[in-house]
Amino acid sequence: MTDETTNGAGAEQAQVRMQVLTQYVRDLSFENAVAQKGLPGGEVQPEINVQVSLDARKRQVDHQYEVICKFRVSSVNAADKTPLFLCELDYGGIFHVEGVPEDQLHPFLLIECPRMMFPFVRRIISDMTRDGGFPAFNMDPVDFVSLYRQEIMRRAQSEKPADVPLS
Repeated sequence: MTDETTNGAGAEQAQVRMQVLTQYVRDLSFENAVAQKGLPGGEVQPEINVQVSLDARKRQVDHQYEVICKFRVSSVNAADKTPLFLCELDYGGIFHVEGVPEDQLHPFLLIECPRMMFPFVRRIISDMTRDGGFPAFNMDPVDFVSLYRQEIMRRAQSEKPADVPLS
């Protein structure tokens, strides 16, 4: 094998480089409705709802991006829908990303970066629910690919012009 055959293909394709520069809690709140209003009568069967939203933006430094994951975990009693707790976490990360084609950067930032931050988010929410007086809530893994696709479809539908009847 010659050097020409081994170098030709690799030189054309840029290598993706991603580095987590920092992760941080941007905002965190926990409300224990049971402690504030008293325990609901009867047996408690918690229903837990998790909502996730994502945002990313370019920073002033070349190749740096900030990604924010917002988690809203609420729980109500299944029997009477009385609130049990509400946990809200905005968790951010600053990433150095190079070698990702421009047309793939948006999905990369909103899928791969949150995927890297998720174990930390999961631990924080678990600790908050436990420290808030409830059993620790170990959140199921989030399918960030599916979440991204849903958001793209939602945006596409909201940008469609309304059908105007011709007169």
